[in-house]
Amino acid sequence: MPPSTFFTWVQETTFAGVPLWSLCVALAAAVATYAAILVVLHLLTRRAKVWATQSHSGMALTLVDVLEGTSRTLVLVVALLVGASLLDLPGRWESRLSQLWFVAVALQMGLWGMRAIGIGVRRYVERHSSSGMTQVSASATLMSWGLRTLLWSVVLLAILSNVGVNITAFIASLGVGGIAVALAVQNILGDLFASLAIAVDKPFEVGDFIVVGNVSGTVQVIGLKTTRIRSLQGEQIVMSNTDLLKQTISNFRMLERRRIVFTFGVAYGTTPEQAEAIPGVVRKLIESHPELRFDRAHFKALGTNSLDYEVVYIVEDPAYNLYMDLQQSINLGLLREFKAMGVEFAFPTRTVHIASAPPQAPAAAVS
Repeated sequence: MPPSTFFTWVQETTFAGVPLWSLCVALAAAVATYAAILVVLHLLTRRAKVWATQSHSGMALTLVDVLEGTSRTLVLVVALLVGASLLDLPGRWESRLSQLWFVAVALQMGLWGMRAIGIGVRRYVERHSSSGMTQVSASATLMSWGLRTLLWSVVLLAILSNVGVNITAFIASLGVGGIAVALAVQNILGDLFASLAIAVDKPFEVGDFIVVGNVSGTVQVIGLKTTRIRSLQGEQIVMSNTDLLKQTISNFRMLERRRIVFTFGVAYGTTPEQAEAIPGVVRKLIESHPELRFDRAHFKALGTNSLDYEVVYIVEDPAYNLYMDLQQSINLGLLREFKAMGVEFAFPTRTVHIASAPPQAPAAAVS
């Protein structure tokens, strides 16, 4: 067939009312668009990988993972829509094409969001998981499910709204239903969010020794609803995560040194010279231990039954047993030094003064 005859045939031939040459142009535009999108995605992904390698940026790694989640099927749909936009179509098809554009873009945004949620949840588990923290995997599963449900709900509602469906009543019913469910499970949700707060904020971890109210012990398990503590007496104490976070928690894991304040009293029979020498004796006893750092020792007050002294020193090692051994050594040293000085420790005493009755005058003689 001569070229002129072929071009004439192409210009005069129609398919479903659309000229064949227009279909060829639209197909070429679709193929070019598909190739261009793939090339741009490849360049962006490679550039993001280079950025991530050079800067070790988490954002770059996230961008790479999200871009790799692009659907080739949706890219093909977008390319076909670009080609179809070049055709001279009836008015009703024009509106349908615009709706298909929105559906394709919304679905791709949903897929990217799914990819980002998966990456975020995985990094959350890697950052916060540790032995004994069983709530991390469970909370990660619930958080992933909730975020994915919210994402696709938004995508679905946006698509329905774009195609002309009235979603106002549907959104209102979802809101009422959500409030009803939240009220029904508010205690469970409270414990869940408390466990998430423990995992993220880390006020304590498994193995830490904590004091909460009148409970003291070592954290064994941090669960989705409760935390289990092994007390000093040996029993296991189970506390609700919500109730646990409502109280002040003393965590001894970060304790690097101990500041010790202790007092003692000596008898009132102590002479002023002996009372003045006592702080120096205490300082010498404390400084004889390399693990201790002396802070101060003062004759604090004239007590009811004693001359009261207050001593402050620092234990450079946080071990409790070491502190008790050193305090015992100081106490024994005070006993020896005070015995040598002739100073007695005070003990509760009470002095009772008995007043004698005044002598009575002799009775007058009766005549």
